Amino acid sequence: MISLAILLFIVMDPFGNLVAINALLSGVPPATRRGVILRESAIAACILLGAVFAGGALIGVLGLERHSLSISGGIVLFLIALGMLFPSRKMLDESVDGLPLIVPIAMPLIAGPSAISMVILFSQEHPPSTVTAAVLIASAASALLLGASPLIFDFLGRRGTAALERLMGMLLIMISVQMILDGLDAYLAGRG
Repeated sequence: MISLAILLFIVMDPFGNLVAINALLSGVPPATRRGVILRESAIAACILLGAVFAGGALIGVLGLERHSLSISGGIVLFLIALGMLFPSRKMLDESVDGLPLIVPIAMPLIAGPSAISMVILFSQEHPPSTVTAAVLIASAASALLLGASPLIFDFLGRRGTAALERLMGMLLIMISVQMILDGLDAYLAGRG
């Protein structure tokens, strides 16, 4: 459960989101900013919990197999990780008018396609209680980190935060390649 929570925490990328969220909420007072971040984190946790319980059924209805989920999740994760490594190639627009609700902070920044895919994949391989606990742990850790983001952002500065985001991007590229390889291995094993 702890390893699932750590992996999901890395995929949720709270360190990389520090920059995006602080840019999105730059005109909002720090107290209001924390409230928005905690609300959006709670919404993201609900989205991920929904994926734990309804994701498998949705995959069944669509006629998808586990290896296709692993390969597609790996590809999406790879693209997001490339955006973290090379910010000029970001997949997400960082400008929002007013206080955001759900989009873009809760989804796709915190509960993005790769996190949702990973949760669905976990729920196919592990008991729902284990995946639920992992989602709650990762979401709580991410919410705490993001809630403290104004302080962390000020301490690290833009350069330190960008360096941390690039490090997380490199880790995510390795994880995404492994997801793709696991999916290909499962596909080839099923055909043989």
